[in-house]
Amino acid sequence: MASMNVSVPDPMRDWVQRRIDSGQYASVSDYVRDLIRRDQTQAEERQALVEALVQGERSGVSKRTIPDILAAMKTAHDATDA
Repeated sequence: MASMNVSVPDPMRDWVQRRIDSGQYASVSDYVRDLIRRDQTQAEERQALVEALVQGERSGVSKRTIPDILAAMKTAHDATDA
């Protein structure tokens, strides 16, 4: 496993230490790994959202009316209740 050396201001160091002292994390490394995993997940979710938005823009304007959309939603909802 690779190692990194990170410098942070004292208040940040104290924050991390409090998280460790509370038992939420076993070590600074655990805390940083969790932050990185969360950042990776957030970046993946953001990318998926951007791709969905681009796909939506490329699909053009829908010809369905709001009542059509609502009726389709009701039909789908009713089907899940059955």
